[in-house]
Amino acid sequence: MDIKKLTITEAASLLSKGEVSSQDLVKACISEIEKKNKDINAYLEVFDDALAQAKMADETRKKGNNSASTLLGIPLAIKDNILIEGRKASAASKILENYVATYDATVIKKLKNSGALFIGRTNMDEFAMGGSTENSAYGITKNPYDETRVPGGSSGGSAAAVAMGGALGALGTDTGGSVRQPASFCGLVGLKPTYGAISRHGIMAMGSSLDQVGPMTKSVSDCEIIYDFIKGRDPLDSTSIEADTGSTKVSDLFDTSNKKHTIGIPWHFMEKGLDESVVNNFKEIIKKLESEGVVFKEITLPSIKYSLPTYYILMPAEVSSNLNRYDGVRYGFHKDGLSGIDDYLETRGEGFGAEVRRRIILGTYVLSAGYYDAYYNKAIAVREEIKSDFKQAFSEVDAIMTPTSPTPAFKIGEKSNDPLTMYLSDIFTTPANVAGIPALSVPSGFTEVNGSKLPLGIQVMGKNHSEKILFEIGKKIFP
Repeated sequence: MDIKKLTITEAASLLSKGEVSSQDLVKACISEIEKKNKDINAYLEVFDDALAQAKMADETRKKGNNSASTLLGIPLAIKDNILIEGRKASAASKILENYVATYDATVIKKLKNSGALFIGRTNMDEFAMGGSTENSAYGITKNPYDETRVPGGSSGGSAAAVAMGGALGALGTDTGGSVRQPASFCGLVGLKPTYGAISRHGIMAMGSSLDQVGPMTKSVSDCEIIYDFIKGRDPLDSTSIEADTGSTKVSDLFDTSNKKHTIGIPWHFMEKGLDESVVNNFKEIIKKLESEGVVFKEITLPSIKYSLPTYYILMPAEVSSNLNRYDGVRYGFHKDGLSGIDDYLETRGEGFGAEVRRRIILGTYVLSAGYYDAYYNKAIAVREEIKSDFKQAFSEVDAIMTPTSPTPAFKIGEKSNDPLTMYLSDIFTTPANVAGIPALSVPSGFTEVNGSKLPLGIQVMGKNHSEKILFEIGKKIFP
């Protein structure tokens, strides 16, 4: 059993046949973690009851439940901003270093009901702010394919955990590409679902109109399995939607019986800044899909070039509001000052890292009285234009395809001192968050850089609630 290559689908089959146990899977994962986590720093904590969880799953299976869930006994890694009752949840920040969750996030409840196991909590960019997992208060996470390079961010710990064999799948959160980009950099599948398709209850908020939980796995089928378990309406999250009824059925969106998929390519959006290996790989995937009957059509998205600046106005504005609650009074880190207001300033100044402080300041600025109309309101208006462009495009094509990232995984420290260059890594992923549409990143091959074999990824975006069609296309790219 090669735990690094073993998929959830394969593991579920072995478990059902009795050829392996859940305890075997957990032991194999923990063995990889013990060998590699010291260097890679994917996990902030490996749960001390992981084997006990596995033993319980094995006992449940022995009772002869023929309707056992596909996820029963499957070990998963969980990003450190998703609450698990009784477990620390720090969002990789000093300001929450000793916070223990008092309840389960809805996605965790659903996974517990499915019988899935939780190996531990994974490292991330502090409060999910970053594109490299270099911004954690608990150290940088490294890419298992090349430990001198980043795994992507902000869900880099989850991606690295799966890529190094420390879990069969993981949950991350995606605000501007934070599931898809690390999935691309680490050779995994990553889904950013339709906004509202997965509950955000129990997820530490960063940008509330942008955040979504998403699975990261070794295959498209595995990604679909986890998505099907955690999706759906949640009365505890007023932004959540029912993903299985009415017009959300894939049969209502597409006649997939004898239909050739038509995929749009916004070539005008890919004219500058792409690594040559990314361009060549993208063209190879087009040829591969054309040989399988996929039809490609050049499309224009006039407002898509404004997605990144729109995102970097909306997201910091929401960050500045959401992070007000971390005041050192009610929970988390506290530092004494000379007065009440000084306590607040000292606590936040020392408790938050540089990137978090940068985004709070930027968000407060764009929401201030003198600049609210000039920046925030204008960004809201542009967001509607971007949504309109996608709606028009999806009247002509079934999906839209771009690279996931303009480059392969970059060197640790390469962009950390230049925030604008770092932000440009999100150029292909932010449009889906701004528009609220689903997007899937799938592995598309490798490129060799200075002797390192680095993964590349392709992103497929679809209209709202078209996750099933994205999975279909994803399986053509990465069978």
